Amino acid sequence: MPQALSIRTAPSAVQPAGIVVIYAAEGGAPQGQAAAVWASTGLDFAKVTAAAGFSGRQGQLLDLAAPEGIDARRLFVLGAGPAPGESRSSLAAWTDRGGSLSAKLAAATAESVAVVLDEALPGEVAELAAGLRLRHYRFDKYKARRNGDATPETLTVTLYVGDPAAADVAIADRMATVEGALLARDLVNEPANVLGTEEFAERVRALTGLGIEVEVLGEVELAALDMHAMLAVAQGSARPPRLAIMRWTGGKPTDAPIAFVGKGVVFDSGGISIKPAANMEDMKGDMGGAAVVTGLMHALATRQAKVNAVGLIGLVENMPSGTSMRPGDIVRAASGTTIEIVNTDAEGRLVLADVLWYAQQRFRPRALVDLATLTGAVLVALGHEHAGLFSNSDELAQKLTAAGLVTGERVWRLPMGSGYDKQIESRFADIRNSAGRPAGAITAAQFLGRFVGELPWAHLDILGVSLGPPHTETNSSWATGWGVSLLDRLVRDSYEAP
Repeated sequence: MPQALSIRTAPSAVQPAGIVVIYAAEGGAPQGQAAAVWASTGLDFAKVTAAAGFSGRQGQLLDLAAPEGIDARRLFVLGAGPAPGESRSSLAAWTDRGGSLSAKLAAATAESVAVVLDEALPGEVAELAAGLRLRHYRFDKYKARRNGDATPETLTVTLYVGDPAAADVAIADRMATVEGALLARDLVNEPANVLGTEEFAERVRALTGLGIEVEVLGEVELAALDMHAMLAVAQGSARPPRLAIMRWTGGKPTDAPIAFVGKGVVFDSGGISIKPAANMEDMKGDMGGAAVVTGLMHALATRQAKVNAVGLIGLVENMPSGTSMRPGDIVRAASGTTIEIVNTDAEGRLVLADVLWYAQQRFRPRALVDLATLTGAVLVALGHEHAGLFSNSDELAQKLTAAGLVTGERVWRLPMGSGYDKQIESRFADIRNSAGRPAGAITAAQFLGRFVGELPWAHLDILGVSLGPPHTETNSSWATGWGVSLLDRLVRDSYEAP
């Protein structure tokens, strides 16, 4: 069983704990209650830090065992980076600070921890708590607990703050987004034999307990809607396709919703255009976009967001069989556009084509954002640091960019234009589903743009940021849950009623 984490707040008078944690800014000494804690040791801070090479850089640790004058086994002094008077730390820096602390506590097999934060603002406390929770995440449900494992069953972290009531409100609000991100991680980390199309749809149905209206369409309904592009992807698998629709109504009845669409390929073998065997196991995560949309809807409902939002995820499995779509096949999408299949491994855009069209036709949203682990080309272009952003709206692109800077989930806008349309022209149909390697992420976005029209729309290609990037301060999991915080911030700043 994974270790349970309990985070609570208390007034600034520090009580006994296994580990006491204080912070010191770069080039400075502990302040406020932290200064009193250090004074209890009777040690000269300047001499000790100079001897240890501790300068206060963010992430640095000074670890004192059995400190004199403190009722604790250990005293952690952590670097807080530049002092507030020099450069006020961003909220994302506080999230990283919490993640860094969580990693250090795990290494110390801590059970009870007291963290002195009496000079931090409620929003900063909430971000540190978020970082603690995000980094504490483990997906080890399929691992047996080994004999000799010294990890305590519960880790209790008490944050000693100036205003516990205000901090509690801020933490509860922030944790709604965190839990949405962790749900997205869980979904992506699940093996494909456990989380198929029907099982994913059932996970979505569970959101009704939060007040989300859920509707799931099966193969018969999809055929009636002429969603033959999505159905073509599913036809090679024994698992049936599903379109899961989540509606959160927190705004005025007359307000048009903002819509989010996610690619939900629960396993992508490539189909007839089969992928190489190496690393194919990672293709259980090709439903990363659908996971983020599900996590986002969970977050919006949990914090009772004052917005109308709809999330749609197309759930299919792409497998080779005697009934699979073939290179050379032509299908007609729900929009009426005909598509030549030249590569069955360019399947995600076929799913999105029908779901994007359906989303705008049925819900008439004021903006539409889709997310997909769509192309390896975006990983080549941007690595693991940014998601690829494509949009027909400068305003929406700017809003997403700003939200990324606040949350640390950064995006980078790549070009679109009519010149790229030539690459997706087909000799036999209106368009073809792959244009080859040159500008692969762009031509994929250009393909999707055919199914959107004039509606403000943004496409996020999240392969590089969703699956298996290098570990960060707030994540040691293969699945990152990237995108939930970004889109929640977009909603808060640009679409939610005050």
